[in-house]
Amino acid sequence: MKLTILETSDIHGYLYPTDYSSRAYQHPFGALKAATVIKEEKKNAPGPVIAVDNGDFLQGSAYSYFVAKENKEPTELIKAYNQIGYDVAICGNHEWNYGREYLNKAVEALAYPVLSANILNAAGEPFFGQPYRIFNFDGCRVGILGVTTQYIPNWEKPQTIEGLTFRSVVDTVKDYYEQLKDEMDVFIVSYHGGFERDLETGEPTELLTGENEGYQLLMDVPEIDVLLTGHQHRTIATHIHGVPVIQPGEKGRYVGKIVLDIDQINGAWHVNNALPELIDTSDYEMDESIRQALEEQEQQVQNWLDQSIGHVSGDMRITDPFEARVHEHPYIEFVQRVQMDAAQTTISGTALFSQTSPGFEENIRMRDILVNYIYPNTLAVVKITGRDLKAAIEQSAEYFDYDEQGQLTMSESFKYPKPKHYNYDMYEGVDYTIDVRQPVGERVTRFERNGQPIEMDEELEVVVNQYRAVGGGNYDMFGADKVIREVQIDVSELIANYLEKHPTIQAQVNNNFEVRY
Repeated sequence: MKLTILETSDIHGYLYPTDYSSRAYQHPFGALKAATVIKEEKKNAPGPVIAVDNGDFLQGSAYSYFVAKENKEPTELIKAYNQIGYDVAICGNHEWNYGREYLNKAVEALAYPVLSANILNAAGEPFFGQPYRIFNFDGCRVGILGVTTQYIPNWEKPQTIEGLTFRSVVDTVKDYYEQLKDEMDVFIVSYHGGFERDLETGEPTELLTGENEGYQLLMDVPEIDVLLTGHQHRTIATHIHGVPVIQPGEKGRYVGKIVLDIDQINGAWHVNNALPELIDTSDYEMDESIRQALEEQEQQVQNWLDQSIGHVSGDMRITDPFEARVHEHPYIEFVQRVQMDAAQTTISGTALFSQTSPGFEENIRMRDILVNYIYPNTLAVVKITGRDLKAAIEQSAEYFDYDEQGQLTMSESFKYPKPKHYNYDMYEGVDYTIDVRQPVGERVTRFERNGQPIEMDEELEVVVNQYRAVGGGNYDMFGADKVIREVQIDVSELIANYLEKHPTIQAQVNNNFEVRY
C-alpha cells in the first residue's frame, strides 16, 4: 500500500497570492494555490491520502486581521480552510493571538478536528478534546498525534492561557506512544514546532529553551515513522535518523508530501520506504471554487485596506531595511512616538519586523499600516533597571557581524535557522551607541538619558510589545513579573487612532542611537 501524507503549515491567513501591499495577486504563495495542489494530489494518489494543516492558520495576513477585528467572527476564514480538504489540523502558537473565545469559535467551525495532545485544561485533559486520530486503511491503522510548541506561555498574555498547562512535547509523545502502540501500525507525529539542532551534526542552533524540540523528539522517540513540522517557516524534506521529515515553509508556498510504501508481512505492517518532498505551489492556479466563495469578503477587505488614514510630510519610505536598523529611520521613530503616546512613557522599544516593510508613502492607507506592522501585538510597560535595559540593547547588538569582505551584515545567530529581524530592537528615549567592533556583550559604549549616564540601579518605565515584555525572543531581562500596566489595543489600531488625531505626521529622526562599525 502507498500512503500519501500532505502537509501545509504556517498559512497565517494568507489565502490569496498577495501580501496586500497592493490589490495585485502576483506572489508565489497562498492557501488557494495549496488547495489546488492538495486536490490534484488526492485525485492522482496511488492509495489513501491524509492531509494535515500543521498550525498557525488564524493570524498573520490583512485578510485574517479584518476577519478578526472587523467581523469579529472567524467564519469567512474557516470557510476557506473547510474547502481545502484537510483531515486534521494542529494548534499553532499564533492561534491564541486573538484570544481564547475567538480560537474556540474557529475550532468549532472547522470541519475537521484540531489535535494538540500537550495543551491541557485545568482537569489535565487535552484542551481541544482530541489529541490524536487513528485512520484505518484496509486494516492498516495509521495514528496521527498532534503536539504544539510548549513555549506559548512565554509569548501570550497570561489571561489568554489562564488555567492551561503546556507540557513538554517530548514527554507527551513518549507517553502517547506507549498508550497507543498496540492500537496503530504507523505512528505519525505532527508538531507545530521545529528543530533546535543542526539536522546533520546535532549541534545546537539556538538556546535549548523548549520552543523547538524536533531533533530531541526523534532522538528520544525512535518509534516515530513520520515527523511533520512547522513554526520556523523553513523548507525541509529529508530523513533524520532514518525518519522522513518535512517542513513546508509558510503562507502555502509549499505543500509537503511524503509517500510511504507500507507492506504487510506475517500479519504485521511495515514501512519499507518513504519519499519526502516539497511541492512548489507557485505554478498552480488558485482553487476557483474557493475563490468564488470568498470573493465578496475579499472585496470588503480590499476596500477597507484602501481607506486613507493620514499623510506624511517628508519621506518615510523604507528602501533598505538593513540600513533602517543601522541608522534611525523616520518610520521607526514614528512607531516609537505612537507607543509612548499610548502608554504614557518616555522610553520605547520596537523592531522593524520584516524585510519587506515598505514604510509609508505620502498617503497612508490602512493597508500600509498592516503591511508594515505585521503582528497583532498589544503593548506593555515594564519597570526595569538601567542594567536590564543595557543588557537588552547588548542582546539586540548581537544582530550585527562582519562578512568575509569586512562589511557590516546580519549575524549568523539572528539569521539561522530562520531570520529573526523581529528580535532586533531599537529604543527611543535613551541615547546609546553600539560599537560592533567590540566583543559581543560589550558593544554598548554610550548609554545616557537627558545627557547623563544611566545608572545601573536606576528604575525605568519602558513600553514594548507584549511579546517582548514577557521575555519573548529569549530576552530574559524582561518578564511578566516586571509588567506594571498594559495597553490592550493592537498596535496597528493604535497607529490608526494616532493618525486620526494627527492626520499629517512629520518624517523625522533625532538620531538618538548610533551603530559604529
